[in-house]
Amino acid sequence: MLVTDRDLPEAERTAAALRRDGLAAEAAVCDTADRASVEAAVAHAVAVFGSLDVLVNCAAHCSPDVPLFEDDPDDAWALDLDVTLTGVHRCCRAALPHLAATGRGAIVGIGSVNGLQDFGNHAYSAAKAGLGSLTRTLAGHAAPRGVRVNLVVPGTVRTSAWEGRGTELDALRPLYPLGRVGEPEDIAAAVAFLASRDAAWITGTTLVVDGGLTAVNTTFHAALRRP
Repeated sequence: MLVTDRDLPEAERTAAALRRDGLAAEAAVCDTADRASVEAAVAHAVAVFGSLDVLVNCAAHCSPDVPLFEDDPDDAWALDLDVTLTGVHRCCRAALPHLAATGRGAIVGIGSVNGLQDFGNHAYSAAKAGLGSLTRTLAGHAAPRGVRVNLVVPGTVRTSAWEGRGTELDALRPLYPLGRVGEPEDIAAAVAFLASRDAAWITGTTLVVDGGLTAVNTTFHAALRRP
């Protein structure tokens, strides 16, 4: 397994944790906004491990919204789309020939509930919505080559992005019908399933893993219960 990140020490920490769990893992630098960096990372994975069986696309960039939409700067919009959507295109383009060579390759993308409903962040949300379309079109293209393409759509997940913001996470809990925000393991399990042979007849699908957030309007139900 090759763990990539723009921040090599961060990738190495993740790879070390995987090795402690008995998995073969290495770290490498990869910037999804740079085609050469992406192609080098894919080539390195094939050279080290002999083949490429699974690609997981999880890089993203989310710029804060400005108060007025018309003041949104071009560079912030372009950066979010370039990393979050076009970056996935770069990774899939580089990996697909190697995945097809195995005859059983799999691509799993990481979307967001932002791509399904309004949770703010215009550019990031548009990019995540675009991943749903790319998943379907690429699934159709890749299926004859033996490659499956699916998307996992998480809700709020307790990652390092929320470090020091535990109070905010606690405030979100009532919005989730299952009573909590997600943990990284919740998303990892969904990704592992879609990447595995247990999902051999699943392609082009979007698997929402959000604790019921987009299925149940908890604030509506709470309003009805108010005296």
